[in-house]
Amino acid sequence: MKKIALFSSLFIGAFAFAQGIQFENSNFATILAKAKKENKLIFVDAYASWCGPCKLMVKNIFPLKSVGDYYNSHFINAKIDMEKGEGIDLAKKYNVKAYPTYLFINGNGEEVHRTLGYVEENDFIQFAKDAEDPNKTLAALKQKFEKGEKDPEFLKNLAGLTIYNDAEFAGRVLERYFKAKTELNQEDIQMLLSATQSTDSPLYKIFQEKKADITKILPADKYDKFDKNIKLNSVVKKSYNTDTKTWNDSYFMAEAQKFLSKEEAAKILTKVKSNRALKEKDFATYEKLALETYRDYSAASSEELNSVAWNFFENVNDKTSLEKAVAWAQESVKKNQNYANTDTLANLYNKIGDKKNAKLWAEKSIELAKSTGQDYADTEKLLKSL
Repeated sequence: MKKIALFSSLFIGAFAFAQGIQFENSNFATILAKAKKENKLIFVDAYASWCGPCKLMVKNIFPLKSVGDYYNSHFINAKIDMEKGEGIDLAKKYNVKAYPTYLFINGNGEEVHRTLGYVEENDFIQFAKDAEDPNKTLAALKQKFEKGEKDPEFLKNLAGLTIYNDAEFAGRVLERYFKAKTELNQEDIQMLLSATQSTDSPLYKIFQEKKADITKILPADKYDKFDKNIKLNSVVKKSYNTDTKTWNDSYFMAEAQKFLSKEEAAKILTKVKSNRALKEKDFATYEKLALETYRDYSAASSEELNSVAWNFFENVNDKTSLEKAVAWAQESVKKNQNYANTDTLANLYNKIGDKKNAKLWAEKSIELAKSTGQDYADTEKLLKSL
């Protein structure tokens, strides 16, 4: 009877799994060939291992029968980590900059449609249907825009689909949207603030022209803070040569001091250089600059400290530097204790060989994760290893 019960439970488990999206377990070239042979589009879940919404999609949406029924019958499905293996080149090719991004690609490797973010069941199925409708694909929507479409909802939705992978086009869409708006609501302001990344953007002019409307909802000091950040982003971008991977320090300092003090500008330059080094995997430079940036970390937020502490856990091996990261993580926990920073602290303690404190904070992290509905599988693995 035990064997029968075990078999039944395995069968039920396998059946439940089969109800959701079935992803191919092969390389992208093989998936492309299969899509071309079967005359189907490829659905790609472009994810990153650290992405919370990606994990929620795996837990809540991908296993649903309705979702599996549609995606399995209409697409060749692929799930690819964009930060590992061939995913790195695919992320560059398809300009994936936010996670999760969902790509619909034909057998020739051409992108047909895309969307992103956590998506509920019905909308997720509708996106798939849109990908198969020549009148609703991203290419068709762009063409409709170029023909002069001015419907506000259309423009807002199109901007949302393109803002992370084609900022220049999204800027043009939003420029048309905002020019037709006589009055801004809170959603409009949030969209304008998130889309205005440079003083060279046409949206920056709208940001300036609509100051009176914006400050009816947003306090004037916050408007000024956003204005300063936009200017700073522009200066940073123009200070770094992506081809030679060099910084023009004198240009940055001269331009930044038009709206920052010399001390503020110097600190920010060190910080942005540190972030760039991390992005380019120059970990030795990153370590040196981060230690300089956070020599005094009293004013840094809990989130910022947790982020830099985790980066040290992942990329730094010098014990003295890791002990500094422990101090950052401790301060992060002190300012706002949560699942993420207690997990960071546990991992850092483990890396420097303090198993006792690693166990203590791993247990605390799991406790907090359970109380807030977070996924704590990785922390549980750490705890079991101690």
